[in-house]
Amino acid sequence: MDLVAQAFNDSQDDIDVVHETVPSGADGYAKLSTAIGAGNAPDVATIEYFALPEFVTSDRLTPLDDYVAEETLNQFNEVSTSLVQLGGNTWALPYDAPPMMVWYRQDLLDAAGVDVPTTWEEFEKAGQAVHDATGSYLASFNANESSWFAGLAWQNGSQWFDAGEDSWTVGIDDDASQEVAALWQRMLDAGTVKAVPSFTDEWTADMVEGRAAGVIGASWSANSIYSRVKDAGQEGKWIAAELPSWGGDIAPLYGGSTYAVPRTSDNPAAAAKFIEFLTTDPRAIEARGDSGSAYLAAFGLTEVAQEAYTTSDFFGNDIWAVFEDAADGTSNDWQWGPNFGITTSAMQEVLTDVGAGEELTDDLSSVQERTVDGLERSGLSIE
Repeated sequence: MDLVAQAFNDSQDDIDVVHETVPSGADGYAKLSTAIGAGNAPDVATIEYFALPEFVTSDRLTPLDDYVAEETLNQFNEVSTSLVQLGGNTWALPYDAPPMMVWYRQDLLDAAGVDVPTTWEEFEKAGQAVHDATGSYLASFNANESSWFAGLAWQNGSQWFDAGEDSWTVGIDDDASQEVAALWQRMLDAGTVKAVPSFTDEWTADMVEGRAAGVIGASWSANSIYSRVKDAGQEGKWIAAELPSWGGDIAPLYGGSTYAVPRTSDNPAAAAKFIEFLTTDPRAIEARGDSGSAYLAAFGLTEVAQEAYTTSDFFGNDIWAVFEDAADGTSNDWQWGPNFGITTSAMQEVLTDVGAGEELTDDLSSVQERTVDGLERSGLSIE
């Protein structure tokens, strides 16, 4: 990002941007929120989609509608645009819009005599076939990643959160989510998927040693997989695929970031100009260089990122074409909650013991109760 800031500074003479790196995740958001409250926040901040509503409901951001033209907003895809607009206002501009998808070991699917699953019913059957033939599991259940399970529920038409005029509705244990939970519980009971936290040593070792026949991730997972297995003799064996379908046309995101202007900014118009550059100008993407397999929210910019990405040939199919297909769907009006950190903590606590013989559907009901309780204790009205 320091190179991107420099590219912007070089592109014009009226605005000077100074770049600062802060921690990612909860620590970074806590620091940002505190800085806004104290009046010494930066003029532009990176905020992931799931965290954006919390900054909006706590009055931490400046609406961009007076600073960003409608034609700028029209440059972004539907899913990402819907996630930055709350209560009739636009609160950020989306940078990337990584579609949730699956990465498979094609050689292990071939060994089991199964095709790439196109429905979740086929996925369940393929998991059994792959396990019987190779001893590998078709995917891992990542209890440490609340947005991972949220994406799977989102694809099935779930609505975990809905912002009304004066209150929020919470539906983490709705019928669509319970259907997803029941599917994964059956596969966990059968041993065809494995409960293991993502990005851990065990998760990595399973990929390197061939125990993982698949990873449910996103477009950015290409870099994650490559960095782990590049020396394990697996070149050409991994392929990208769309999520199996529940029968609808919903395209969930897994991850993704936005750029917002804190309400304490003394330079909101200049800040808005900078984030327009960050999210819509090819020069910003070129300045990033090879920063991974980024699928961008603005139409036409993914091609710029693709040109810079150097490891596409490691995979056994055209991963960028799959990204396009996986992103081709509706947003389903999905919204993240007013404080998703409460839900994340609840899921990590409740799902610690997920595995064979457990009951994910009951766990979701517990997460629902804890989320509602936590939001109410934070002063929000919940229907």
